Amino acid sequence: MHFVKDVQYLSDFKLLITFEGDVKKKVDLAPYLDGDVFEPLKNIEFFKRVKINKDIDTIVWENDADFSPDFLYTISV
Repeated sequence: MHFVKDVQYLSDFKLLITFEGDVKKKVDLAPYLDGDVFEPLKNIEFFKRVKINKDIDTIVWENDADFSPDFLYTISV
């Protein structure tokens, strides 16, 4: 299981995510913003307000949208 330690907005729908062990990976979430909970994230200003929820060790947004850290690790480069 992976854990997100830090997140930085890069551009468009791309983030730089730091996982456990200081492993840094880039992820493009544009293809994964389908469904009601992710609809607000299509607004780039809303998307930029990503943060870490330390209780669940992953990225989240104000509307409680989140992605599993294992999923993020799998799709990142």
